[in-house]
Amino acid sequence: MACTKDHSAIQGIMANLPMDQGGRGRHKCAACAYEKGRELGRILSEHFDIGAIIDSLPDSQAQEQRHKSPHAAFAQGYLDGVRDAYGI
Repeated sequence: MACTKDHSAIQGIMANLPMDQGGRGRHKCAACAYEKGRELGRILSEHFDIGAIIDSLPDSQAQEQRHKSPHAAFAQGYLDGVRDAYGI
């Protein structure tokens, strides 16, 4: 099922992510991956299964997150979440 969330607030972040046309996570919503990474980064979680997270994401939309790496998006979101947690 395709993602129906409004990701307009993070389109600039999505535009800077690398393209990804294959492998695990192909066609998954990179914006949802970013948001999940940021959520886990904010609580400084170290215990998660990135593969299971990527597999659980909805399919991508046709905006900036289309064909972007959900792995890179998750990593960027996690980093941004840690920054949030530490106020930097």
